[in-house]
Amino acid sequence: MTDLPAAAPFSAVADAPRSQDPQLIQDLHRDLADSNFTVDGVTDMLGERAMDAWLREQPVPARVALDRASETQPRLAAVIALFLLGDVVPAADVDAALPTVGAPGLGRLGLLEYEGGGTRSSEPDNLSTANDDTASNGTPNDGAADTDLVRASVDLRPYSTDVAGELYVVSDLGAFQRPGVLRRDHVLGIGGASLTLVRSTERRDVDTALDVGTGCGIQTFHLLSHARHVTATDLSDRALATTRFNLVLNARALDLDPFDLEARATLVQGSLLEPVAGQEFDLVVSNPPFVITPRRSNEADEERFTYRDGGKAGDRLVSELITALPAVMAQGATAHLLANWEIPDTPDTDPEKIWSERVEEWIAPGVGAWVIQREIQDVCEYAETWLRDASQQRDIEAYDAAYRDYLADFTSRHVGAVGFGMVRLARPEQPGAETEILRIFEHIDHPIQQPIAATLAAEWSRAEAMFRGEAASGVVADDAWQNKHYYVAQDVTEERHGRPGAEDPALILLRQGGGLRRTVVLSSEAAGFVGVCDGELTARQILTALGTLLGWDGGPSEQLLREIRALITHGVLVEV
Repeated sequence: MTDLPAAAPFSAVADAPRSQDPQLIQDLHRDLADSNFTVDGVTDMLGERAMDAWLREQPVPARVALDRASETQPRLAAVIALFLLGDVVPAADVDAALPTVGAPGLGRLGLLEYEGGGTRSSEPDNLSTANDDTASNGTPNDGAADTDLVRASVDLRPYSTDVAGELYVVSDLGAFQRPGVLRRDHVLGIGGASLTLVRSTERRDVDTALDVGTGCGIQTFHLLSHARHVTATDLSDRALATTRFNLVLNARALDLDPFDLEARATLVQGSLLEPVAGQEFDLVVSNPPFVITPRRSNEADEERFTYRDGGKAGDRLVSELITALPAVMAQGATAHLLANWEIPDTPDTDPEKIWSERVEEWIAPGVGAWVIQREIQDVCEYAETWLRDASQQRDIEAYDAAYRDYLADFTSRHVGAVGFGMVRLARPEQPGAETEILRIFEHIDHPIQQPIAATLAAEWSRAEAMFRGEAASGVVADDAWQNKHYYVAQDVTEERHGRPGAEDPALILLRQGGGLRRTVVLSSEAAGFVGVCDGELTARQILTALGTLLGWDGGPSEQLLREIRALITHGVLVEV
């Protein structure tokens, strides 16, 4: 075998995808595309119900569909069976499905194992029975023996985005693809949390961006669409190796040179912000290992599920990260992250009313923040969620012991529930503006429009303008908004509730059909104001007319003005 090129950082990590041969990886991309291995191609073959089940980690419907459809598209069927289902597949089928790289090429890349034989290795001479005929120049390989059986050592799936088109994403296999407890250094693929962060991150053009805890690299893929350069960090060298492989695999779609990734992407190993200390970035994103995990006095680092557990007690990792983030944020920068936070066990108080108190303490002075809590779980629900996540329920005794550890851990800190949500931090654009800082804490647990990033960015901008009382001219005045014209957003509907036969409604609601889909309860005065907002009159003119009609003494009440300001901030009323 010819030796692979000299190793770039994280291109040859043991037991991880190998990216030393960019040309072979480009050949793989072409083979995958030629086999119709796309989101639409897979969905068409399996059907939407089977795909939905597969996304819930239930592979049986997909296998049934594959049995029926495999004869019409045998190449696609083999790729689905190998990479999406984790099935054992004849090597000859893989050679036919991916004719340029074949099973030997996949072995060289660390993506495939031979049943009863080769596994991934950090040494080129031991690479999964790869042979010297593996192509890396676009010519077909000579294949493996007809009797060989192979299985994927990674999950490789198509991923459709609205910014880079169709991508392919490699990560570790899930428990439904390879039964058993996940490995402790598991590299997580595309999941609900990572997609939530993708859909809530502002997509403005920036010079530099930072992805903290990159995992398989999904946040970095999206950042590259609007950042000149992205730095990605992770504690795990296997995660960084996986990210590097994915960058090479999708180089054309991400506008990268596969032979010179470092021109636009830098991968650095270390815990959270430690590898980038002293640097500043225009945009920071992070899906950190925020899962609260009971600590043991004698535990070793290798015992942790590092993809979700940062090794600190309670929610300390999240608190320290949120406090430290401004140090790597340039002036005018924003940071977007997901987080968990503990909520004290106070039986007489609703957790929805007290959760923000601890979180606000974590935010550094001079930094704006918008924290939206999306879910609250009591401590039992939380423990069950994360024990299932790593398939720990497969060992009943160990599961029961771990469950008890969770309950004891929460009890020791008087924790009754755990919140999950989205955090947005913002540094002022101008130095010295830290005295006027906006902080918003909300509990929004109903379904919202996705992606939500544009809505969040626009609402934050309106909230800051209203907070500072800035008129369009830049003149600061608390009532500057009253000189503007407004109309009701097209997605807003009104509901009136009352007893049959009643002259006046008992309750008036406005509902947003898009965005954060807020429901606003209106006073009768606010409803009268909204009913006149058609863009013709200024807010001040409408208030003056209402005052005359209703006989106000001394102008509108502060309560009414707060209602109207909130309607403008939330996008219910839109400036002309």
